[in-house]
Amino acid sequence: MILIYFFIAVGLSMDAFSLALAYGTNNIKFKKTIILSLIVGIFHFIMPLLGSIIGTSVINNLINKSNIIVSVVFILLAIEMFISRNEEKKVTINNLSSMIIFAITVSIDSLSVGIALSLTEKNPAIAYLIFSITSFTFTFLGLILGKKISDKFGKKAIYLGIIILLMLSVKYLLLPQ
Repeated sequence: MILIYFFIAVGLSMDAFSLALAYGTNNIKFKKTIILSLIVGIFHFIMPLLGSIIGTSVINNLINKSNIIVSVVFILLAIEMFISRNEEKKVTINNLSSMIIFAITVSIDSLSVGIALSLTEKNPAIAYLIFSITSFTFTFLGLILGKKISDKFGKKAIYLGIIILLMLSVKYLLLPQ
């Protein structure tokens, strides 16, 4: 069962990795990389827990609409990155509120997984812990890899970040969770 949880965790963490890769191209400081990765990990524990608590009857409509909301957020982030690509001030994670928004954006899909697990598992807490650790790791690796890409390709790396955000947006619009 733990292996199944791990594979679910990898699936849930791919958005965190992709968005972290995009943001990593903005050369986020190492301390913020650790803090953001921890926050994402915490939210990948909290969101499925909330899904378990709230249950399927209340949340079904919200989950269907969350794809559109997340898609719009990714489009807005891509537009903001594109507009500010030549400015010194880059779109980045610079305070706790932006880190929390980042974490919510990449962990919203784990809410529905929490609902499903609450229906099939008596004690899904181990799954939530695996989700948390995996998403922390993927976020951290995405931010570090994004920084390395930025170091190697300079300002051109911003375009990679913009493309990743647009692809994530299309994914959420066309492929509902």
